[in-house]
Amino acid sequence: MAIVITIDRMLTERRMSVGEFADRIGITPANVAVLKNGRAKAVRFTTLDAICRVLECQPGDVLRWEPDEG
Repeated sequence: MAIVITIDRMLTERRMSVGEFADRIGITPANVAVLKNGRAKAVRFTTLDAICRVLECQPGDVLRWEPDEG
């Protein structure tokens, strides 16, 4: 996938657990894992808004585009 999600790095920098993060943004820890592992096919703007609010960041701090290999 060409879109890379850097939530792991952001959580580590903020010393926040996946469970706490999930609770604060209003999704399940399983769905956070889907985002972290790059298996998400879409992210709602309301979820992206909550992620940015909780992590105090911009969408570009969480999402990054990389060209596909090949």
